[in-house]
Amino acid sequence: MAQINLLPWREERRQELKKDFLITTGLVIALAVGLVFLADRVVVGQIQHQKARNQYLADNIKILDKQVAEIRELQKKRNQLLDRMRVIQELQGNRPIIVRVLDQLVRTVPDGVFYTNLQTKGKVITINGVAESNNRVSSLMRRLDASEWLANPNLDAVKAAPEFGDQANTFRLTVQIQAPASENKSGEG
Repeated sequence: MAQINLLPWREERRQELKKDFLITTGLVIALAVGLVFLADRVVVGQIQHQKARNQYLADNIKILDKQVAEIRELQKKRNQLLDRMRVIQELQGNRPIIVRVLDQLVRTVPDGVFYTNLQTKGKVITINGVAESNNRVSSLMRRLDASEWLANPNLDAVKAAPEFGDQANTFRLTVQIQAPASENKSGEG
């Protein structure tokens, strides 16, 4: 029988398979490196895109914060103007009342009584003064009570004041401002 030596053919086949394997492995590695590089570029692109969006939002938030601060400042100024307008309207509305109350205070002062200080807080007037006697203080309180514009006189303190006379007294009383019913009706219309 003839002897055929297959060793060189097998060796060539092994070399071919090894070469194919190395080429395939090289291509797979190159493909893997390419895919990793491509994935890296995609991820970096997405990160940059998100950073750009975040910066856009941060810039717009700053702009909106400035606008909100301006709106708050404008609201503050508006409220201040409304408060001023309300005070002016109250002063203009109360002007005739103040004049009449002061007129009533002057008309109700009996002889021998002198005011040293008048203070108002809301609808209450505090009167400090000097009277020649207790009877003069009583007369003042009766006159204040009889006034159309003043009500509820309340004597807070009476002290002897010999520096003004033998029977002289200093006094402090409070009285409430009360517009007559006829004034309220005409003021409301």
